[in-house]
Amino acid sequence: MKKIESPFFDLFHLGGERQVTGSCHLLKIRSGPSIMIDCGLSQGNDPHVRMSRMPVAPKDLDYLFLTHAHLDHAGRVPRLIEKGFSGEIICAHATRALIMPMLKDAMSISGMNDRRMASREAELDELSWGFEYNETFSLKKGVSFKLKNAGHILGSCFVRFEIPAEAGKTVSIVFSGDLGLKDTPLLPDPDPPDASDFLVMESTYGDRLHTSRKDRIQRLGALMEKALRDKGKIFIPAFSLGRTQELIFEMDRLFSDPDLGRAFPGLRNKRIPVFVDSPLGIGITKIYSSLKEFWDAEAKAALYSGDHPLDFKDLFAVESHSHHKRLLDIPGPAVIIAGSGMCSGGRILNHLENGLGHPANDVFFVGYQARHTTGRRILKNRKRRNGHVFINGARVPVRAGVYRMGAYSAHADQKGLVDWAMSMPGKPRLIKLIHGEPRAQSVLKRIFESNGYPVSD
Repeated sequence: MKKIESPFFDLFHLGGERQVTGSCHLLKIRSGPSIMIDCGLSQGNDPHVRMSRMPVAPKDLDYLFLTHAHLDHAGRVPRLIEKGFSGEIICAHATRALIMPMLKDAMSISGMNDRRMASREAELDELSWGFEYNETFSLKKGVSFKLKNAGHILGSCFVRFEIPAEAGKTVSIVFSGDLGLKDTPLLPDPDPPDASDFLVMESTYGDRLHTSRKDRIQRLGALMEKALRDKGKIFIPAFSLGRTQELIFEMDRLFSDPDLGRAFPGLRNKRIPVFVDSPLGIGITKIYSSLKEFWDAEAKAALYSGDHPLDFKDLFAVESHSHHKRLLDIPGPAVIIAGSGMCSGGRILNHLENGLGHPANDVFFVGYQARHTTGRRILKNRKRRNGHVFINGARVPVRAGVYRMGAYSAHADQKGLVDWAMSMPGKPRLIKLIHGEPRAQSVLKRIFESNGYPVSD
């Protein structure tokens, strides 16, 4: 369990320090409140500290801040409540709207019975509070906080705490949460950070650059035309929250934008059906549609022009299990968006078991694939002779085309991370990199240190 000490607080990393899932951090303010920042589920073999071994027991935590509603940042919240947490859960307004269906889905997958789920939902509703961006609010013992937009998904934020110090002064610390890209569909760009003494910052793509949004939509259009020619299926493992809605938005652009129509005439001449095979993804998309006040200017303009950016002809919702089973057997061409995003569970596994061995099909990865997940194994074995993976206990050959598009990630790339940190007025005393694998953190650390920024191990 890692710990950073200052004269005024201790910072413990309980998950997500050197990996990209299971984010959980504890800010224990001396003579002040104990604050947890995120409480996420781990995937693959990513480690986290058990709640029984946390430096502060759940019942003694004063606050839990959620930077956004993805389960790798919020999935253990029901467990935290079961272990005695009764403090305030603080997040942005859109996160509060999204957190309930996300956690309900996580609880149902975990096997929790209806009575326990209902109890946790009621407690979540009672404990959670939505706050505005860019306003300062007070906590106990003179501690204050401000949320700013992180541009990762709707409701995502980074948090700045101001902590009383000696002689009437304060010390400040920023937790970045997950930082998004600029020019992301539906989302405003990330806000710049305010000046701060300490910066605790994600580093997911600290070692690589993404292609541009223009390039990614061109690649998606080309892949969809290929599916039309080959009569194949495109399988897109995607998180129900954020990535699914971005994909729907960009497919809507491919079907409705005149310039893109000229670039991809095949998509105009014959429409390819798009299936969202995820009850949670369908529900989240409906919530996204209701949160249009948080959309960016481009999405609002499309809506006001009569083109709903999250709906189009030949977009189909697959809600029931019986319809999912029928979808497994339909012929191509088709696009199938299904969870989970890292192929660690969910309906996408059935599609891959059926279709990964067919050369006419394609798999399009649009997000990070953590170590020891099925998604990472598919990427690793895609170019190997006789490459294969095990899915649902079956040995499945990797013969479909396999593509990775980092520009569809909801995470900023190396340049985005560096630019965001360096937009802070003045250099922080110390940067602590989290939420990244060791290589990404090592590369990003060298860049910061070469520019005079101190970075903690």
